[in-house]
Amino acid sequence: MTKNPTFLRYYATTMLCAGAATLGAGFVAWWRGRRVAADAPVATAHAAPPASHPEPREREPAETDTTRQVARKMIQYFVIPLWLAAGLTDWWCHRRTDIEHTTGLKETGIHLLMLGEAAFPVLAGLFLEIDAPVLSLMIAAFFVHEATAMWDVSYAVTRREVQPVEQHVHSFLEMVPLLAVALIAVLHWPQLQALLGRKVIRSRPIHLKRVPLGLRYALGALGAMALFEVLPYCEEALRDWKANPGRLTPPTVQPG
Repeated sequence: MTKNPTFLRYYATTMLCAGAATLGAGFVAWWRGRRVAADAPVATAHAAPPASHPEPREREPAETDTTRQVARKMIQYFVIPLWLAAGLTDWWCHRRTDIEHTTGLKETGIHLLMLGEAAFPVLAGLFLEIDAPVLSLMIAAFFVHEATAMWDVSYAVTRREVQPVEQHVHSFLEMVPLLAVALIAVLHWPQLQALLGRKVIRSRPIHLKRVPLGLRYALGALGAMALFEVLPYCEEALRDWKANPGRLTPPTVQPG
């Protein structure tokens, strides 16, 4: 991996371009929805809008059927706990390989950056109604996370041994966010169609969920993320700093 920097650069560039394209699609969906909102009063003043004119408003189906409820519970009680477990296991792998004397604060900083990239999708999924622009930001965050993950691994393997267990954990850390975004897209299928340009849905200001997850679950999820993700990596950063004060990377140990 480290002997092919061209592939790493192309991969990261592709992921970032995909994220930018997704954000662009979200903006286009929002702009088309704004046009529908602006044209709606004019259409209601006549007998009936033209058949080719998009509907001024389309509501997503209420989460009453079993399939939607199960998909939502899968995200809440399977996908998020799996992601937390993978992140904690990754921290344990770093501790076993003596990260403070190998890759140091630089790698921990990359991990904290990835946590920040995951913050918006998590907070949006907990509190906001998912429309096309919000969904586009969640998908774009996944692509940016992928580019950062490639940067992380390509740096880590140059200074420490990334063991098979840790490599397997990385596969979970990359695919679990994809699973979460895919399930969210299924739950909000009309918004995905709007994002792909297949449908026009009237744009509305960002607002809280129509069907809230509940304060108890939201606080529990945020507390678990702080306990099993943020605090371990902050502890790791503190160990890095104590081992090499003022340095992002530990000094290279010369053989012999």
